[in-house]
Amino acid sequence: MDQLRALKYFIATVDAGNFSAAATKFGVPASSISRRIADLEASLGSQLLKRTTRNVSLTEVGAQYYAQVSPLVMQLQQFDQGVKNYQTMPKGKLKISTMVGFGERVLAPILDKFAQQYPEIELDVELSDKLSKLDRDDVDIAIRGGFAPNEHVVAHKLLNNQFITVAAPSYIERYGMPQSSQDLPHHKGLFYRTPHGATPWLSLIDNRWQDVSAPSVLTTNNGSWLADKAISGEGILMMPEWVLKPYLASGELIKLSFTEPLAVTKNKELGVYMLYQKAAYAIPKVKVAVDFIMAHVKSAY
Repeated sequence: MDQLRALKYFIATVDAGNFSAAATKFGVPASSISRRIADLEASLGSQLLKRTTRNVSLTEVGAQYYAQVSPLVMQLQQFDQGVKNYQTMPKGKLKISTMVGFGERVLAPILDKFAQQYPEIELDVELSDKLSKLDRDDVDIAIRGGFAPNEHVVAHKLLNNQFITVAAPSYIERYGMPQSSQDLPHHKGLFYRTPHGATPWLSLIDNRWQDVSAPSVLTTNNGSWLADKAISGEGILMMPEWVLKPYLASGELIKLSFTEPLAVTKNKELGVYMLYQKAAYAIPKVKVAVDFIMAHVKSAY
């Protein structure tokens, strides 16, 4: 016996006062309603309803049973509706893992706006340069820099992540402008440390990639510290252009250009990628977050 269905039929019959009205509510024959309630009574070993040809009424034990089960069934229906709303409305906890620099400079102000527009979504954001596996780390959305990921997830490229070379005017005034990438080993270097190690300075010289890194003044994964060091004229810095954009705009740092290509990797497909499981996009909280982040990054950069 489907006890939950029998309980719903029982409550509807009591509320309506007859089998016919309850049958109309559920779109089934009145005989089905009557039979289900009879099965319920048989399983309980008690008569719940007094039946006449025109209507029904509760027995004494039936009245007690009705008072006990009605709020429970109503609460269950509310729980069911809550699950359905979860699948149709943006709500619930949203877990995002993002690399530190992007999180601080780009994502944080975007998520502030997002939280105002979607107050029923609880943000749980981790800033870490450690690479996240969506299935391993229980993350809804991961944002990381590097190459296009080789895993079974959806990957949207948010930004190019090509590194550029910069220095402060005071550094150039003190140490001179390097005329060639081959001059860089004679300068002072500020290096960003990724999960794979410090980013080298590679230059394509005579059709061969060569390491032209300067001696390190500081190597760290703290981008703000590196930028401060560069602004104070303590060394040459290579970081993604989207990170350095405000310092270039203010004139605190200037871009250094060389005839020879200069990069931190031979791979030209560096980018900042937003990753999520394909099936997760069907969940409203994930869908609105993905669309919101993509739209705001594209408009700002």
